[in-house]
Amino acid sequence: MHLSPDQIIFWQMGFVKLNSTIVFTWAVMLVLVIGSVLITRKLSTDLHRSRWQNLLEVVVINISKQIEEVGLSDPRSYLSFLGSLFLFIAVSALGTIIPGFEPPTGSLSSTAALALCVFVAVPLYGIQEQGVSRYLSSYAKPTFIMLPFNIISEVSRTLALAVRLFGNMMSGAMIIAILLSITPFLFPIVMTLLGLLTGIVQAYIFFILATVYIAAATRSQKPANQTAADKPDLKSHKAESEQ
Repeated sequence: MHLSPDQIIFWQMGFVKLNSTIVFTWAVMLVLVIGSVLITRKLSTDLHRSRWQNLLEVVVINISKQIEEVGLSDPRSYLSFLGSLFLFIAVSALGTIIPGFEPPTGSLSSTAALALCVFVAVPLYGIQEQGVSRYLSSYAKPTFIMLPFNIISEVSRTLALAVRLFGNMMSGAMIIAILLSITPFLFPIVMTLLGLLTGIVQAYIFFILATVYIAAATRSQKPANQTAADKPDLKSHKAESEQ
């Protein structure tokens, strides 16, 4: 039993290793690229559309709705990044039904890389939405004393993203491996299906958390005088209605 796909070495020359995590990471990426090319090569705007296009539209619409419901007003700007995260984790989980496939999300190095992508994307989107000075000043709010705590929060939540995904995916794979060695054939099949469901749930949780972090970084606050100016004058409105 392997605790991590990093332990499965396919090729090695000195300190350079080609392990299972690298191989299956590129395999998942290749499946996503080829699948997207095949599905999008014959898109149609007519009423008669292929089943693959209908499936693609359902996935894109639902991901966009989830992004918008979290608080991002322009979901198309974030769809490519957040959608890719979700699909990568989901396809990695679905690949467990293939014999010999080791999900790359079962390695801490892969989950750390995914978390680092979110860690880099959050300030990039925040700066793009608010500007450099305004975004950096948010770390010192409500007072300058909060600056180190806000920085620690950024780092700790990145570690939490990586460890949470790694722990849940690895534990599911270990449980299935143990059951395969001590129980009959039928029960591990049920556990494999449960593992697929768990993998999809983990992909959704990772996607939602990344969206929440980006939404918090891009949320711009209006100045107090602008907010007061935007509020309707109730007295004048009442006077106009009486006239």
